[in-house]
Amino acid sequence: MRQDRLSLHAEVTQRVIRELEEGRLPWVQPWASSGATVGLPCNAGTGRYYSGINVLILWAEVIERGFEAQRWLTYNQAQALGGHVRRGEQGTTVCYADRFVPKDEQESARAEGREARQRAFLKRFTVFNVAQCAGLPAEMLAGAKSSPVQEFVPIAHRVMEATGATIRIGGERAFYAPLTDHVQVPPQAAYEAPINWYRTVLHELGHWTGHWSRLDRFQDPFLDHPAYAREELCAELASAFLCAELGIVPTVRHADYIGAWLDVLREDERAIFRAASQASRAADYILRCCSDREGGDHAAR
Repeated sequence: MRQDRLSLHAEVTQRVIRELEEGRLPWVQPWASSGATVGLPCNAGTGRYYSGINVLILWAEVIERGFEAQRWLTYNQAQALGGHVRRGEQGTTVCYADRFVPKDEQESARAEGREARQRAFLKRFTVFNVAQCAGLPAEMLAGAKSSPVQEFVPIAHRVMEATGATIRIGGERAFYAPLTDHVQVPPQAAYEAPINWYRTVLHELGHWTGHWSRLDRFQDPFLDHPAYAREELCAELASAFLCAELGIVPTVRHADYIGAWLDVLREDERAIFRAASQASRAADYILRCCSDREGGDHAAR
């Protein structure tokens, strides 16, 4: 179990490092040339979206192997839906992280009158893209339809407004200021296309979720260099996840942080797992703001 956990951390981290060393951001891929529709990967059987590091793992497979759909199934799920995985198809390993209290720890804690300590575990399992299956309902196999770019602007604007964040427009830099709890972005005229302005806002809102009154991610508002790089990685991933959820093609923005990200990942093979998990929580927080305001799941769509 421990060896599996360590090898999965190392395997995924090394894959991300290789991409960054070649100047590519794994979460900002040439979607148009891959044939895949931008979106978050989901389980075709349950409809539930994958989160955290599994998003990066499955995105990489979709792009590298040319799958059109972002839908995945386990071997048993494919059979339960009346289909089957084609002979010879290679699955993709994803993971499920959780915590539990061993029985002996429960007994020791009870005897010592203290709270039981939880232990983390990482379970691996295999999924297959629906394109690797036969006999499934036709609607499961088709990729999602892309929307015109002009439709993204009002969607992104509704998400931005729903957060209630203080967003100040002006200056030449985009940033989030923890002490004053506000987002600062240049005017839209500074961007070639309006959607790029909203992509920038989504990135800064990723930082905004880390405030102590929200997800409480900042240990110190004056982050040191490694901590700042980790926070930038979290916000970059949160923006990519939000863009995917909203159907917006992500773009490279903070490529100047690649060197710092490489330092962080080389030092800690769990860093990308942690950043992806935090990014999923950040994206979910922002989308919940919109859902709470407009009613229903994924109301921003």
